[in-house]
Amino acid sequence: MTRQEHLPWALFLLLLRLWNIVSGQIVYSVSEEANQGTTVGNLGKDLNLNIQELESRMLQIVPGSNERYFGVNVKTGILYVRERIDREELCARQTKCSLPLEAIVNSPMHLYRFEVNILDVNDNSPIFDSAIEYLNISESAFQGETFNLPSAYDADMGSNSVKSYKLSPNEHFSLDVQSGGDQSVSAELVLQKALDREKQSVIQLLLTAVDGGKPPRSETLQIIVNVLDVNDNVPVFSKPLYKVSISENAPFGTLVTTVNATDLDEGLNSEIVYSFINHNNDNNVDVFAINPETGEITVTGEVDHESNGAIEIRVQAKDRGHNPRAARCKVLVEITDSNDNSPEISVTSLINTVKENAAVGTMVGLVTVSDKDDGKNGVVHCKISPSAPFKLQPSYKNYYSLVVDGQLDRERASQYNVTITATDEGTPPLSSTSVISVHVSDVNDNSPYFPEPVINMYLKENSPVGTVIYTVSAFDPDLNENAKVAYSLLVMSTKDASPSPKVNVNSFSGDISSLQSFNFEEVKTFQFQVQATDSGVPPLSSSVTVNVFILDENDNSPVVLPPYSGQGSVNTENIPYSAEAGYFVAKIRAVDADSGYNALLSYHITEPKGSSLFRIGSSNGEIRTKRRMSDNDLKTHPLVILISDHGEPSLSATVSIDVVVVEDGSEVGLHTSFRQLPAKEESFSDLNLYLLIAIVSVSVIFLLSLISLIAVKCHRTDGGLSKYSAPVITTHPDGSWSYSKSTQQYDVCFSSDTLKSDVVVFPTPFPPADAELISINGADTFKRNQTLPNSEKVRKFAYIFLNTFVRIYSMGFSL
Repeated sequence: MTRQEHLPWALFLLLLRLWNIVSGQIVYSVSEEANQGTTVGNLGKDLNLNIQELESRMLQIVPGSNERYFGVNVKTGILYVRERIDREELCARQTKCSLPLEAIVNSPMHLYRFEVNILDVNDNSPIFDSAIEYLNISESAFQGETFNLPSAYDADMGSNSVKSYKLSPNEHFSLDVQSGGDQSVSAELVLQKALDREKQSVIQLLLTAVDGGKPPRSETLQIIVNVLDVNDNVPVFSKPLYKVSISENAPFGTLVTTVNATDLDEGLNSEIVYSFINHNNDNNVDVFAINPETGEITVTGEVDHESNGAIEIRVQAKDRGHNPRAARCKVLVEITDSNDNSPEISVTSLINTVKENAAVGTMVGLVTVSDKDDGKNGVVHCKISPSAPFKLQPSYKNYYSLVVDGQLDRERASQYNVTITATDEGTPPLSSTSVISVHVSDVNDNSPYFPEPVINMYLKENSPVGTVIYTVSAFDPDLNENAKVAYSLLVMSTKDASPSPKVNVNSFSGDISSLQSFNFEEVKTFQFQVQATDSGVPPLSSSVTVNVFILDENDNSPVVLPPYSGQGSVNTENIPYSAEAGYFVAKIRAVDADSGYNALLSYHITEPKGSSLFRIGSSNGEIRTKRRMSDNDLKTHPLVILISDHGEPSLSATVSIDVVVVEDGSEVGLHTSFRQLPAKEESFSDLNLYLLIAIVSVSVIFLLSLISLIAVKCHRTDGGLSKYSAPVITTHPDGSWSYSKSTQQYDVCFSSDTLKSDVVVFPTPFPPADAELISINGADTFKRNQTLPNSEKVRKFAYIFLNTFVRIYSMGFSL
């Protein structure tokens, strides 16, 4: 086996042998780029090897990765550089560059370890990755804000690496160099002054990196700062306040004004959008619209001056930037007034009801008149309907008091519709009306009143007690308790001697009822008063006079007057045989206590055998011969005379007379003289003269009065005598006559052949045309109409004259 073959095994054994041998490690230093042969150190000496041992023991560097850079001189033990050393290649960015080496000697074999530190030299300049560095910095960056810069690379280490940076002078940036050790030096760009793209959009800087070598080495980097635009400019309006005026009720689409704003930014940051700002939920802006692109403001709703005379619109201009910025301005729109509102009338504190005795000036309500327009368009004048007893009294500005301006009378008008008209001074003027209903409350200012001052009522005699004679009714125009009427009896007729009351009145219904049965032959009329009293406070009353006329019934039979008797006795009359036709035999006189037709008597011969020779006047009772006597006639003629009235049913009486025919004229004369009226044989006395004068005077007065009455009635009425006919005097065949006028008839019956004429003046038994027949409790009562015309008074006056005239005339005629 050769030496070379045994060498690896020897080395291996040596290493195994020396594995446990540890000694102090030797460290050498040498600069990079040292020349070949540069001594590093005396390895032999440091290993305590003498010069003889170096060669004999064969000192050598153990072959390995770093063996090529160093060698050892076996004669001197000097460790020297065999090949160029580049620290940057060997250790790159390591701070310490140390190459481990091993040396071996033989005989005995021994392994030594040592290191060689490669010292750096400034053989590399700083290097930037690129020659130009672009920085995009927003102009909104704050002062003091830092921006990282690229670091320069220096292959050297330690003091030869980059130790500082320098920045070219400028007004915006400074340089902040930070050192974190021998190998850590960095620089940051610090903003010292705010950027403004609008002033300078690009800034050029020069960055210099300097290492710590001697002499130092450096490198520069050009920095270009692009100032990025930010939305840092607020849009600016051409003016902060726009003033414009438009007329109210302007049509839709009317241009109000155009706002304009500009922005110094660029791109989207300079594009502006216009809009309204609804301030405090103000809905007034709803009547306007703005074009977001052009800023034109137009009318889109109803513009009303009264709602708001001036509308303040806040307009916003906002750019379209990422962080949009906005500006605001005011648009003051003045709405000019038009007369488009009618006056408004409102009534407050209205007293719906006012008493009818309210004094003039009493306030009824408060009226407020207003007009939403301005100026003359809002000046209002008021007037009230002239027919109402009220007026408007100004109190304060547009306040008026509605007061009473006249006498109120609820009975005439219980409610007033007061019309108030308010007119403004606009062009054309506008007006409005309001109707106020004022009710007039009742006070007890009216007494109950009867439709007529005097009431004439008619009651048949013999009517039962309790018969309702009449029902009085008084009317009170007041209301409620003021109109509630109670009736009472006031005064009985003073003509009635009887102290006991004859009638009673129902206080509630007004029914007048009799308290006794009346006899026409005893009481023909009586009078009393009925008072009506209301329930007001104080109570008011009025009265009416009531005349009660008792209507006759046919309850009395005729009574024969002397010298004849009708109580079953026979009366005798003598007539001469030579009596001519029409010879007066006798006169039967009878009376009837009734009146009217019930007292109108008629006479008839009831025996047929006596009716051939004698006749009797049906109305005067005169018995006369129909013809001359004959020998065949009886000497005695019994006559039965029937006296009957005209009542319903008719009552009658009879008288018997024997008429004896005698031959002796003296006997006949004796009887005749007894029956003849003595007045015919008397001479014309002074009394007769006076009666004649009275008759003539009364007749003249009566005729004059009658003529005057007819003339007055013809003058007052258009129909002449159509309403009241002229009086009519009718003569009957039996010698009686009757007077009639209008709707009443007066019958007068008399005879000129009686000793004392019977004059009966009575109204017609039929009720007047204006009377109403009422059946109450089985009794018939005539009720006149309530009104008593003036013609009735005239007729009564004429009746008095006629009655007086007839009585005087009948007396004179009988004389």
